[in-house]
Amino acid sequence: MAKVCWPYFDPEYENFSNRINPPRVCVDNDSCHDCTLIKVDSVNKPGILLEVVQILTDLDFIITKAYISSDGGWFMDVFHVTDQQGKKITDSKTIDIIEKALGPKGQSTEGVKSFQGKRVGVHSVGSHTAIELIGRDRTGLLSEISTVLANLHFNVIAAEVWTHKRRIACVLYVNDATNHSVDDPNRLSHMEEQLNQILRGCEDDEKVARTSLSTGFTHMDRRLHQMLFADRDFDSPGVTTTDVDCPPSYRPQISIEHCEEKGYSVVGVKCKDRAKLMFDIVCTLTDMQYVVFHATISSDGPNASQEYFIRHMDGYMLDTEGEKERVIKCIEAAIQRRVSEGVSLELCAKDRVGLLSEVTRILRENGLRVCRAGVSTIGEKGLNVFYVRDAYGNPVDMKIIEALHREIGQTVMVNVKKVPANAKAPVTQGWAKTNFFFGNLLERFLT
Repeated sequence: MAKVCWPYFDPEYENFSNRINPPRVCVDNDSCHDCTLIKVDSVNKPGILLEVVQILTDLDFIITKAYISSDGGWFMDVFHVTDQQGKKITDSKTIDIIEKALGPKGQSTEGVKSFQGKRVGVHSVGSHTAIELIGRDRTGLLSEISTVLANLHFNVIAAEVWTHKRRIACVLYVNDATNHSVDDPNRLSHMEEQLNQILRGCEDDEKVARTSLSTGFTHMDRRLHQMLFADRDFDSPGVTTTDVDCPPSYRPQISIEHCEEKGYSVVGVKCKDRAKLMFDIVCTLTDMQYVVFHATISSDGPNASQEYFIRHMDGYMLDTEGEKERVIKCIEAAIQRRVSEGVSLELCAKDRVGLLSEVTRILRENGLRVCRAGVSTIGEKGLNVFYVRDAYGNPVDMKIIEALHREIGQTVMVNVKKVPANAKAPVTQGWAKTNFFFGNLLERFLT
């Protein structure tokens, strides 16, 4: 069998290739009555599928169907997408963003400059220090982490937190009270030491918890997948939210078969549909060094069906049962990391040092455990979203939520949502829904 050997491309040669055969993007609102078709034709290159899916996901689009073909030197995709309300993408500014991000300008240095540093997939939040944390999860851990940062006068301007199988992974962007990144090595070293102590608890083992610092930008979702994959959460014995709440029929059904005639391994995934499902699966296959040559994605009501025709980067199919089992475990973990059914709390208040510490302390005092969280800052507002359960991992008693609402409702705007087991979008209770979870990249492009 011929091996898939990606040749080395000099950066200037790759730009030259893009100028000769620039990516073609077509946004079609005429072919389907209920969705927008986004067609992408481009020269094939390693990681291009993840690149495209990541951009569409970061624009908060829902991918209802997709057809992928990239066997050979050309990459041809068709995506059926809607906005978060299930409507077509008709706004001219949004369409312009799609064409710029996926087209030739999105691939070139000039295109990057035209976005003034605000590329899709990168959270541009000004000068900051990035903190990556991974360790063993426990009730109140996020509160302890944010308290350490507040006591050291660090302000959390953006963050994402995932928990899976008793492990926690966080990416936080912090700066000081003057809105500048912190470059004092002694101060950073002191912060890192305190965070490591919090994460390790009573265990003195570096493998139990890790803290790392940087000053660059990262795609938070992609990085969280990489961190938990490297942590081997897919092999951990812990119980997931899906295991607690759902019968076996709701759990992901993943199969791997062979297409001997074409030399592909065919990965089939059937599960409940949700936002960012395709991104999570493609991200995992890419990180595991598999190449997707063809794929079909569809959703039927609350259910999703996805099929990927893959080979390893060395050109071979998945030959051993051990390799198949590992792929199944990793895809299942990728799907479950983002599953957060139950109750979500959206909190909005004037941004200040210690805001996250104050809010998470109140959650902890009310016996709530944070399963997933997103923090962003827009202007002078701090916007926090928490998916919560009780201390034992069970659904939250709504009386606790009502008491919490009374406690902080005078100073913090609170929006409570129940996230049903079979819905793509949560049901809102309280003031009108505002889509600020994980930051609204559309607003970032338009500002």
